[in-house]
Amino acid sequence: MYKDILYEVEEPVAIVTFNRPDRLNALTSRMYSELKHAFAEAERDERVVGIILTGAGRGFSAGADMQGLSNLAGASDSGDEVGVGRSGNASLEADAGDPAMGPDFEVAFGYFLKVRKPLIAAVNGPAAGLGFVFAMLCDMRFAAENAKFTTAFAARGLIAEHGISWVLPRLIGSARALDLLWSARKFQAQEALELGVVNRVVPEGEAVNAAREYIQELAATVAPQSLMVIKQQVYKHLMQPLGAAWRETVDLMNESLVQSDFKEGVESYLEKRPPKFRRVGTDST
Repeated sequence: MYKDILYEVEEPVAIVTFNRPDRLNALTSRMYSELKHAFAEAERDERVVGIILTGAGRGFSAGADMQGLSNLAGASDSGDEVGVGRSGNASLEADAGDPAMGPDFEVAFGYFLKVRKPLIAAVNGPAAGLGFVFAMLCDMRFAAENAKFTTAFAARGLIAEHGISWVLPRLIGSARALDLLWSARKFQAQEALELGVVNRVVPEGEAVNAAREYIQELAATVAPQSLMVIKQQVYKHLMQPLGAAWRETVDLMNESLVQSDFKEGVESYLEKRPPKFRRVGTDST
């Protein structure tokens, strides 16, 4: 089904891989649709507790395909509308993420934040432009020591695209975000860790393994349903005042107290054994 990505499940992990290594995984309109479809597949699969996004070969993603950008520039010169393309393949049209998150997340790549399950970017090399954005839209980022980053947009005569002006200041603060967006400078994994752009730096070639081990630990110790609800709380409550967020949290807590996961969490603690929480997919929540 997929041409520009790879998709595999190694329970409890789904691994989605940009698969154009000869072009440093430059992004195509087909890839956008395949990516969204793969995330939806992972959401439906009860075996999957978390999702890893990575790149084939020596990099994560060099960003939008430069030939595509050239075509967009030509369209702009001629007065045609420009924007994010679609694959045109009806078989790849699939929704990812909970529509209950609301209209603020109904934007081109807002589904990264709506995907119900943990989504970790395993940055195995360069991440530039839209590739950088995709990494930032993931819930966490594990970077190999050889990873390199750049926003790139200003150096191409562009603005801060596709939500990066929203997410990056929330990760690292406005002044640091402006530096990276204005200068479009390249920076290495260690600086990315110091800035707060990534959560962990691991040896070269180990980013996917580190992300896999993290998800495996989650699967063994915490309730998948709790992971999903907490993710929604964090992103929705960024958009809400304190009172509304607090009231929703009270309602969600009352709901969780009557769920089987709460009973299992308490019993496994008292019995000093690993918990056996239920796995969830979109059809079972």
